[in-house]
Amino acid sequence: MAGRRALAANVLRFTASRTRSRAHVFLNTRPATQCWRAAYSSGIASSISTSSPSPAPQAQAPQAPQAPRKRKTPPPKTVTVNGKTYTPDEWYNVPDNVLAATNRKIFLQKDHPISITRQILESKFAAPEYLPHNDFDPVVSTYENFDSLGFPADHPGRAHSESFYINRDTLLRTHTSAHESAVFRSSNSDGYLISADVYRRDEIDRSHYPVFHQMEGARTWDRSKVPNGDIAAAVYADLARMPTHNVKVEDPHPPFHAERNPLQIAHHTAAEAEAITAHLKRSLELMVVEIFSRAKAAAAKQDPNYVDEPLRMRWVEAYFPFTSPSWELEVYYAGDWLEVLGSGVSKQEILSEAGVPSKLGWAFGIGLDRIAMLLFKIPDIRLFWSQDERFLSQFTGVSDNLDTLKPFVPFSKHPPCYRDVSFWLRSISPAGGNTASPTTHDVHNNDVMEIIRDVAGDIVEDAKLVDEFTHPKTGRRSMCYRINYRSLERTLTNAETSDLHERVIAALKEKLGVEIR
Repeated sequence: MAGRRALAANVLRFTASRTRSRAHVFLNTRPATQCWRAAYSSGIASSISTSSPSPAPQAQAPQAPQAPRKRKTPPPKTVTVNGKTYTPDEWYNVPDNVLAATNRKIFLQKDHPISITRQILESKFAAPEYLPHNDFDPVVSTYENFDSLGFPADHPGRAHSESFYINRDTLLRTHTSAHESAVFRSSNSDGYLISADVYRRDEIDRSHYPVFHQMEGARTWDRSKVPNGDIAAAVYADLARMPTHNVKVEDPHPPFHAERNPLQIAHHTAAEAEAITAHLKRSLELMVVEIFSRAKAAAAKQDPNYVDEPLRMRWVEAYFPFTSPSWELEVYYAGDWLEVLGSGVSKQEILSEAGVPSKLGWAFGIGLDRIAMLLFKIPDIRLFWSQDERFLSQFTGVSDNLDTLKPFVPFSKHPPCYRDVSFWLRSISPAGGNTASPTTHDVHNNDVMEIIRDVAGDIVEDAKLVDEFTHPKTGRRSMCYRINYRSLERTLTNAETSDLHERVIAALKEKLGVEIR
């Protein structure tokens, strides 16, 4: 996660000065803005071409800053995802548990919390104005995932340590935006929603998982089709037909600001940006009112002493490379301000590159797992992947009747079992102290996390780097990880835990070449 945090930090003001409240700790699956292309966003906007649109080129091989680790065993000859067969090469780094997750599609599974959350959000964006897209394949080309969005060839987001590659030209999508250009090109509706599972190598704890879920949406208007080409008038006419709400909204900022939140002056008039922003805010406020009203109603059903607080929202100026002006929406809920989503007026270069230069509009992104954890009061992201009927049966019938939604009731709390593993890194590795002869075989934190998860699966609740030491004479580097083994479904015996831990140690030695201390 350290690498991802460093990447996110490069995005100006992206998640700066965020308050870590009690609610943020509970809901820290990823802030909503992080879920909207955050990890890979630095420097993208400046690299997007402003030339006339052209057909999407074929997938291009990434020039990643980190080459793949030399494999000790050859990759499989073929892998099959969604009925399609792919040929791995030396870039292949998808563990079996992640590959298996591609077939689960829990965001489409009836009566699953993630799917119910998606259903509630989609209900505020009706057809035919908005067309949902929920069936894109998770395997995409590097062009779709990176190049179509303007990622530089040497951008860290392409690194083998950050993403799951099938081969040099193909990977599991890291964000729903991999399909954005294709949807814009299709022009089947004025608006769209994309919901999907996305994949990133990540740390292990109760709020992170290598597979999570995003929804993004957009609404556009076409200069060549609205009356007299008057975008502002057309947007305000659509806004007048939308419902309203009675929730207090704090919105002290102007529609745009020359320095903090600039207008795309080369492409939009002030009136156009102001109209699009007004439509964006009303649309997303209605969506958020719906989800939090249901969360409050569910909490009141569960707790007879529940004290209802009036819902409050506020708009905060933000920065995203894909929109300008840009906004985050925060909600005051259960005594804390929660960052819910990122949004803004779509960068015109992206629409032009997608072949629709006469269109302009807004876009937003939100993390489904984070919202589902709040809505259902689910404390551990691993539960979403549980097939235990004690979990799944609690949501039976909710997809057909959303008014029956109620918070999750924990069915057990099993004791944690901690084990430490300390090791010296290989001396040939720069991380191990050999700065004179750097190689591509360095150890990334995500490598360790992936090995632990690959061996122990969802039995690991969290794993943390608790100590580092560099030998003063040899320069060799030692690391110590603390692993918490705790099943969601039963109490582990000491023998089971010890066996798992020994298998983790053996895998670390085999795959990373470390020396156990």
